[in-house]
Amino acid sequence: MKVKDYCGSMEIELTAWKAKLYDMIRKIDKLSSGDKEKMLGNIGDLHNIVTELEDRISELKNECPTEWSPQKKQIDNAHVDMRSKYEETMDYIGKASPVSIPG
Repeated sequence: MKVKDYCGSMEIELTAWKAKLYDMIRKIDKLSSGDKEKMLGNIGDLHNIVTELEDRISELKNECPTEWSPQKKQIDNAHVDMRSKYEETMDYIGKASPVSIPG
């Protein structure tokens, strides 16, 4: 895969994940304060992940490196962590809200 193609693809994928995380944060904001309090660690982690995504997206837009293997490994590891935190949080949101929370 060409480096520019990789950077463009990763930028699109990371931007999509950033949007998913923002949607999740909006859903969390609609929960009761008691339920939100139980999720403080997750909420902080989500905000940190969004910040990291913004940094990576900016890097991919502005400085697509010719040797991207180290960045690819970091991005791949971050994807695993992000997906795990996303699924864990969505599971909790579903348990905390017996009624569907509108998008």
